[in-house]
Amino acid sequence: MISFAILIAGLALLLFAGDYLVRGAVALAEKLGVSPLIIGLTIVALGTSAPELFVSLEAAFNNASGIAIGNVVGSNIANVLLVLGAPALIKPVDCRENGLGFSLTVMGVLTALFMVMMMSGWLSHLNGLVLLSILGIFLVWQFRTVRKNLNGPGLGDYHDEIDEVPTQNSRIAAYLLFGMIGLPIGASLTVNGAVDIARMLGVSEAVIGLTIIAIGTSLPELVTTVMAAWRGSGAVAIGNVVGSNIFNIGGILGITSIVHPLIVPPRIIYLDMWIMAAVTILLVVLALGSRPITKTGGVILLTLFVGYIILVF
Repeated sequence: MISFAILIAGLALLLFAGDYLVRGAVALAEKLGVSPLIIGLTIVALGTSAPELFVSLEAAFNNASGIAIGNVVGSNIANVLLVLGAPALIKPVDCRENGLGFSLTVMGVLTALFMVMMMSGWLSHLNGLVLLSILGIFLVWQFRTVRKNLNGPGLGDYHDEIDEVPTQNSRIAAYLLFGMIGLPIGASLTVNGAVDIARMLGVSEAVIGLTIIAIGTSLPELVTTVMAAWRGSGAVAIGNVVGSNIFNIGGILGITSIVHPLIVPPRIIYLDMWIMAAVTILLVVLALGSRPITKTGGVILLTLFVGYIILVF
């Protein structure tokens, strides 16, 4: 029970610290006169992935590669089946979004390349550099595209994910401090709790990373898409998932494997990465389709997710 409490406390601290860090960073950027475009494409995008990044780094330094890689693979699966399935129960999610084609292409390329890299049994410094470079190219493309279409729907707007930010300097500093201190502590608690639970249940660390940690660190995306669906902004929902999956592979695993090479658990090579690939293809089909995800579609996606969790255990 203590291990479960530690894990829950760690995930909660990760989510709160990540949220406060993003709000504080956005507020500081606004104070410094940084354009909303830059804030939306970099600070918000990177900041909302901070929980996953710190968990993966902590896991890598603790020789728990299964958690580091399982967290990303599981998050990408959860992002499609859970994060898109849940809001569809509230209101149909419109999957059409202008300019999504290149993002889908980058996501597909990163996923395929990631799978090829994992087949070697480990992710090296060079693998991480390649993944991070592709993410960098994607960000440059986004920046140029948005600058050409500043009046486009939702382009460069970060307020769909960040509702309010502090304005007083003291509060901004407090937000940043809490985020920077809370994230590493939350990551340490999460990884330690997850490792203990894996040993207690007799399952691999990869299984815990693929399920409990992946779901926990995907909660910010889930909340964002649920709120987007509630507001009738389906483009935000689908775009958020595509962007998150790109950042998970290119940013989180890119940075983590540059800092510390990762050993890939055999079960991820033989099973989970193929499920991730199938779910990625499903996301492309949904994004390119002209029909919204209805309540029935949401039930199907959530059923598939529950089926995956059962299969993992």
